[in-house]
Amino acid sequence: MKLNKIIFKESIFPNYKAKKKYKSFSKKFDKIFSNFKSDIKNSKKTENILNDNFEFNFNIKDLKKFQKFRTIALVGMGGSILGAEAIYNFFQKKIKKKIFFFNNLDENKLIEFKKKENTSKVLFILISKSGNTVETLSNIFGLNIIKKKSKNIIVISEKKNSTLYLMSKNLGLFYIEHKNYIGGRYSVLSEVGIVPAYFMGINIIKLRSKILDCLKNENKIFLKNSTLKIATLIKSKKFNNLIFLNYFPELEKFLFWCQQLVAESLGKKNTGFLPVISNVPKDHHSLLQLYLDGPKDKIFNIFSFEKKTKNKIYFNKNFGINSFLNNKKIYEIKNAQKKALILSFKKKNIPFREFKINIISEESLGKLFSYFIVETIILGRLLNVDPFNQPAVEQVKIYTKKFLT
Repeated sequence: MKLNKIIFKESIFPNYKAKKKYKSFSKKFDKIFSNFKSDIKNSKKTENILNDNFEFNFNIKDLKKFQKFRTIALVGMGGSILGAEAIYNFFQKKIKKKIFFFNNLDENKLIEFKKKENTSKVLFILISKSGNTVETLSNIFGLNIIKKKSKNIIVISEKKNSTLYLMSKNLGLFYIEHKNYIGGRYSVLSEVGIVPAYFMGINIIKLRSKILDCLKNENKIFLKNSTLKIATLIKSKKFNNLIFLNYFPELEKFLFWCQQLVAESLGKKNTGFLPVISNVPKDHHSLLQLYLDGPKDKIFNIFSFEKKTKNKIYFNKNFGINSFLNNKKIYEIKNAQKKALILSFKKKNIPFREFKINIISEESLGKLFSYFIVETIILGRLLNVDPFNQPAVEQVKIYTKKFLT
């Protein structure tokens, strides 16, 4: 088994293969998959993000002048920042720089940051595809960092008449163009995620090096079988919730990235899943009763880390206590809990999939990003929803602006 391999397993109701809808989706899949691979080569399609020859709108040599900064603050919302947070969370133990994320409107956080940090010594990466995101602009001006020809600001946005782009142009700020054909939730492997990853010290070439593996060999088989069954479950209207069961803390922010990807891409035309992040085994003691014995309207994605560790539990002989936990490693306990849950799922015929990572590497995370991007786009097309737009969100933005003007 290759060290950087992600193990995919699924146990979604086998009887769904016999359903008419499954067979209908199966006929559509091959054509959708073929078109998807063709679109990867099209430099004006979102799928191009997976192209080996994807062209970035920056040069590494132009970024090197910013490497001196040991503190970085990212300002963005949704897809403009979730990918970078996922990368940071996954590699946090090896990242030497101090990283801050301004990903919501939190006045107290702004005040504390300005009290404790010398903003002139912080690299600010300001990201908004539209260049007009209300929360992002509010945080930027709340931080009070904008000055003419500032040497510690990078702006990433579309090249159009927006507040952020015009500000970068008029004040001479370092600017990187956000491709207009890549929506925020698909942008992690573009400038939006790769520029922050570079400053974190992540190998950005390795991060993208295996992102097409999900289209090959056994991974393609998993993709097809799993996608067809999920589409059938969604169409049945009996399954409304997708629960991400996370046994690997370093993946928590990745799952929040997944949450947005699934919710915004598929939540249309009265269809889709409600994606929920559930940290386990903690949630065994709060939500497991519902998962196992509540409404059968959920499908589960289980994430775990396969690396064996050395930390053991020891019971002092002087305690006079015998316990099955004695001399057990922490990872063994967590793995036993996961296996027990999977056995319960099988006994109760609850649909689940398992994603096992056995090394913390750039290749592993890149493959996770690409798999869920591919699966989500294909699911959207199977379900006849546009996986790239977000019309309901746009309406809320319009209403917000009306209240503020």
